[in-house]
Amino acid sequence: MKIPFFKYQGTGNDFILIDNRKNEYFLSKEQIEKICERRFGIGADGLMLLNERPGYDFEMKYYNADGKEGSMCGNGGRCMIKFVYHLGIHREQYKFLAVDGPHEAEIDIDGIVSLKMKDVRTIKRFHGDYIVDTGSPHYIKMVNHVMEYEVYKKGSEIRHSKEFEDEGINVNFVELTDEPDKIIVRTYERGVEDETLSCGTGVTASALVCYHNENGFNEVEVKTLGGFLSVEFDKSDETRYENIWLCGPAEKVYEGTVEI
Repeated sequence: MKIPFFKYQGTGNDFILIDNRKNEYFLSKEQIEKICERRFGIGADGLMLLNERPGYDFEMKYYNADGKEGSMCGNGGRCMIKFVYHLGIHREQYKFLAVDGPHEAEIDIDGIVSLKMKDVRTIKRFHGDYIVDTGSPHYIKMVNHVMEYEVYKKGSEIRHSKEFEDEGINVNFVELTDEPDKIIVRTYERGVEDETLSCGTGVTASALVCYHNENGFNEVEVKTLGGFLSVEFDKSDETRYENIWLCGPAEKVYEGTVEI
């Protein structure tokens, strides 16, 4: 069976997207893993199915590169929005369903996709670092000289430590800059089991930790290996972060068919 697919990327975080609104495709874990493999497959950080969902514009079903169903993917969600736009679904504001619940999204006149993330009620401290759930669980570690940091080695050690080895956790290494509203983030992702060029939920988690206004509106610009993203949010108290929007580019790379 030949399946049409589309390849999209959001700041270097790349995904295979399949239009499954007719409910034609049922892919096994092994098939998804093979498709996402970069040497013998198409290659991607994850695969997403576009499904019909009553009451919403669509449902987004996300799978990690290891073939397992994943948690929320921020850059994946932004790529999905650009995908449905290219399919002819045009909205001033999109409403879709993901594994962590409903989401909203918009595309501005410059093609920038803004995705509303779920509210965050708490940021946990853990051995001097932070743990934040932004639809996916994230470990945040502040470091100096992050561009020279051993992200794969240190990220793998934390992800596979006894506290996190069963469920896994994404590990973000964050450097503050001279400007309080700008940070640099590198991420080791579970499921991919490697560093990715960008991680939307990780960038979001890192920005929340690095707020610059104690209360009220915050906007944090984030540099990743794949480009720039921004995170806007309202911080109302020490444990409440609302109206969280992840903003950045999402582009089609190519399309084709894959034999299953």
